Amino acid sequence: MTADPHVVIGSQTSPVSAEQVATLVAQVCPADHYREQRVVLVIPDGTRTAPIGMMFKALHAQLGGVAARFDVLIALGTHPAMSDEAINARVEISAEERSSTYRQVKFLNHEWDNPVALHDLGVIPAADISELSNGLFSMDVPVQINRRIYDYDQIIIVGPVFPHEVVGFSGGNKYLFPGISGPGILNFFHWLGAVVTNPMIIGNKWTPVRRVVDRAGAMVTVPKLCFSLVVQDQGALAGLFVGTPEAAWDAASELSREMHITYKERPFHTVLSCAPPMYGELWVAGKCMYKLEPVVADNGELILYAPHLHDVSLTHGQHIRRIGYHCRDYFLKQWDRFKHEPWATLTHSTQLHGIGSYDEHSGAESARIKVTLATGLTAAECREINLGYRDWRTINPADYAGREDEGIFLEPKAGERLYQLRAKPKWAGGE
Repeated sequence: MTADPHVVIGSQTSPVSAEQVATLVAQVCPADHYREQRVVLVIPDGTRTAPIGMMFKALHAQLGGVAARFDVLIALGTHPAMSDEAINARVEISAEERSSTYRQVKFLNHEWDNPVALHDLGVIPAADISELSNGLFSMDVPVQINRRIYDYDQIIIVGPVFPHEVVGFSGGNKYLFPGISGPGILNFFHWLGAVVTNPMIIGNKWTPVRRVVDRAGAMVTVPKLCFSLVVQDQGALAGLFVGTPEAAWDAASELSREMHITYKERPFHTVLSCAPPMYGELWVAGKCMYKLEPVVADNGELILYAPHLHDVSLTHGQHIRRIGYHCRDYFLKQWDRFKHEPWATLTHSTQLHGIGSYDEHSGAESARIKVTLATGLTAAECREINLGYRDWRTINPADYAGREDEGIFLEPKAGERLYQLRAKPKWAGGE
């Protein structure tokens, strides 16, 4: 039986403090237990809001002086590597502190596409995949993980929990798969989530994808401890849950469900979804669509507003530009044509496009809603990838505020708060 996690809960007016964090860290990570141990922290990159610096400093203060090694591995998934400056900002230290107080700490970027950097854990057999996916797939799925974790005696996962378009709620073992995994399982479970569809996955806990992620997590034999964070809108710590990746995530996702999902009584014909600066490319800014798709009315429009955004994806851009953005059935009904494309790219494509239909006989594709980019991408670039275009300079976000009664909704910091209809339509799991 999995032990209940250790928990500290704050409030809107009194978030969890650095002192409370330090006290809990001392309780769950006694220094004597880690003496001469090799410890690696697995943390998210800069595309997740969370007080990672506070956690890093508390854990380093507790363990850095006694552990044989205390290093940090950035769970990039397929995101671009972080620069030294970006890493310093993520853990909230200066360059001077990194070269003095934290000079013994190695900061490592994950390399998902470097076979030499990966360790083969074997496969999840087809029979297990069939059971885990509710019969949607039956195939052996190769599982690889960053080989550096086997240089350590303890993995400590530190990361936030939010509603998530692929797995239901992020966090827990997801910081290992896909955070520091190889492409095989990464591509597989992303496409599994896409086949189920974003509205049927997001904000639900026990999804087929979560089952696959936890199954892969069980294949990692290095001892694991997880600090699951639930944060308020501005990043203050609302709750901290510490235990196994499974138990800490389970408890944290309940608080995330309460804090990060807003219910609306009726859909909106126009939604302006503003991407924060931490989303520097469309690959991650897509979250501004995923979290709001459920409240856009049929034939409505979601405008993704991000003047700072000029790239589709540094890693996946060539694939996305080749295939464009389309609904799920566009790919499923032409599977022989697309099955050799990276499945994670297909996933991003269909999730940003949203729910739709495709007639393989006529070649006609229909979208439930229109997705329009008001970004640094040109009109020609938007046409190339099959998305709408608006000149961001013609949009004043303030003009969209306070107009819900007119069917217009503004989300000024999109990507982490999920909006759903209180009475869900059938395509989102309702009756």
